[in-house]
Amino acid sequence: MTDSKYPSMPVNRISPGHPIRLVLFVKAFPRRSETFIVQKFLGLLEQGWDVHIVCNHSTAEEWRLFPQLPDWKELHHRVHVTHQERAKFVEALLFPFLFLRSLLLAPKSTLQYLARGWRHFGLYIIHLFYLEAEFVILHPALIHYEFGDLAIGRMHIKDLLDCRITVSFRGSDINISKLDEPDYYRQIWEQADALHLVSEDLWKRAQQRGCPSDKPHSLVYPAIDTLFFTPGTIKLAESVGIPSRPYRILSVGRLVWVKGYEYALQAIKWLVEQGISCEYHIIGDGVYSEAVKFTIYDFDLGNVVTLLGPGSRSEVKEQSEWADVFFHASVSEGFPVAVLEAQAMGLPIVCTDAGGLGENVADEETGFVVPRRNWHTMAEKLALLATNPELRGHMGEAGRQRVIEKFQKAPGIAGFDRFYREVFL
Repeated sequence: MTDSKYPSMPVNRISPGHPIRLVLFVKAFPRRSETFIVQKFLGLLEQGWDVHIVCNHSTAEEWRLFPQLPDWKELHHRVHVTHQERAKFVEALLFPFLFLRSLLLAPKSTLQYLARGWRHFGLYIIHLFYLEAEFVILHPALIHYEFGDLAIGRMHIKDLLDCRITVSFRGSDINISKLDEPDYYRQIWEQADALHLVSEDLWKRAQQRGCPSDKPHSLVYPAIDTLFFTPGTIKLAESVGIPSRPYRILSVGRLVWVKGYEYALQAIKWLVEQGISCEYHIIGDGVYSEAVKFTIYDFDLGNVVTLLGPGSRSEVKEQSEWADVFFHASVSEGFPVAVLEAQAMGLPIVCTDAGGLGENVADEETGFVVPRRNWHTMAEKLALLATNPELRGHMGEAGRQRVIEKFQKAPGIAGFDRFYREVFL
């Protein structure tokens, strides 16, 4: 699903009849928690875009988590790993080698970048070239920074390479990053050609942080593969929450404070105290893992909660087939894909009203949307679903139908295709 707003823009460096070269910039590719980037990459290639990934890290271990990637033999040649910052003398020593490689592969853009960069930055252009050589070699028509904070300090590439720049805001980058710096994104508001946001809530948040209301932007919701995320078997309408059939609750998300696991665990503790037998599985890892483990121990939930660690897409699907309900207690969100995947799997949702979750889940239709940090209301809604199998089934069916109608992969790719083409109008 998309919505866009664009003034007219001058035509950029595009050759008629040739694919538009597009670079997507991310920290790492592929990344377990960013399946949407993989889907977007493959989808845009199918749409005819000359898509490349530029990233800071790419490992064989992560590639193996995405079985759809090895099928494309040329994909490895489309993923380019940048150099990381080093001591100045090391960068200076490596500069001649990088310069020669870049000059051989892309002589015109190399000389253009360095000549213009020298006028703007002086010797500092050596450091910038060290970090940005892959962009120079590729010389794209458009660079898309997949998260807002990745674009900080990189707007100069637009002028040095005569390219367009677009930027995504997906959640924590606009909701959390540098809240104590009012002008943190000012350069992006002023110089990016267009913005992509994953929810209406984030567009409002961007304006609160200084983005002009007339800034060219597009809303393209995350989309998922409903052919993969489909219920394997229809769950029987049975009562749960008894020792012979515990209530199966699933959460998927990084173990970080914004996911609200302390409130989720308080809700689970309350269910247990009410005599509802539960099994709570959490897929994810992160810097908050010790805090989560301590809370599990402190609440005496060791026999109830299972931390499964990071999970592949197949493991998420397997756990979704196991679960009776999906639980998402976040205090800050963009538009979480995990909640869409759960609805596609026919699971009713209990979540908070953080960020775009109110757009993701239809309250009292595909699940319950409750105030963030209100663990008691979360627990009550979970309890209601435990004792009402018909309601679980109805919400699960409605959730899958809603995802099919609004959040399928093909319309999502078409939204990005339209977004990028409108940048060149």
